Amino acid sequence: MEITYYGHACFVVKIGETNLLFDPFITPNELAKHIKVDEISCDYVLISHGHEDHLSDAEQILKRTNATVIANYEIATWYAAKGIKNYHPMNFGGQWSFDFGTVKLVKAEHSSVLPDGTYGGNPGGFIVKTKSGNFYYAGDTALHTDMRLIGEFEKLRFAVLPIGDNFTMGIEDAIRATDFIECGKIIGVHFDTFPYIKIDKEDAIKRFAAKGKELILLNIGETKMITI
Repeated sequence: MEITYYGHACFVVKIGETNLLFDPFITPNELAKHIKVDEISCDYVLISHGHEDHLSDAEQILKRTNATVIANYEIATWYAAKGIKNYHPMNFGGQWSFDFGTVKLVKAEHSSVLPDGTYGGNPGGFIVKTKSGNFYYAGDTALHTDMRLIGEFEKLRFAVLPIGDNFTMGIEDAIRATDFIECGKIIGVHFDTFPYIKIDKEDAIKRFAAKGKELILLNIGETKMITI
């Protein structure tokens, strides 16, 4: 299983020959200006919530690739109204089996509204279960105790957590989250894009390591194989 980071909270996880693209926000991101959106290949686009910094490139990518969008009911049907034919609506606690594995939509503590002001439903995260291993993408979230249920019931190969603070968890709460979800290998996202979420990356890595956890901070455009 490999992950490619495209900046902010956007990344692709490759499972076999299937590419899962999460929260595509690339074109408006000055830090990702070297990324060519039209060259990104994906079979599914998973969107955690309706804020523009998580879906600005989604419509263009969905129409070019004919990928299936997986999101909460409100977001999935919003894209259907835009002419997207391949969409799969979900809601909290529900799961569905796809050709690459199973996706479960879980709670996030945040807010959600679509760029045109349409109600974006409840923000969420995803637990993805595959033959290659399971992982959790928290979406934009505060630390919350429901994460303990993930640790109780799921065995995760890695997790993708926001760490930029101000709008989401910061470093301290993300470290606490690793205990809740019982996963010590973390891909950090949602940092450095805006002045409000600038972090000291070396310090963040050291703070995770001091608790016996591994924080992986990828460069934009970097691909990394995730091993257990």
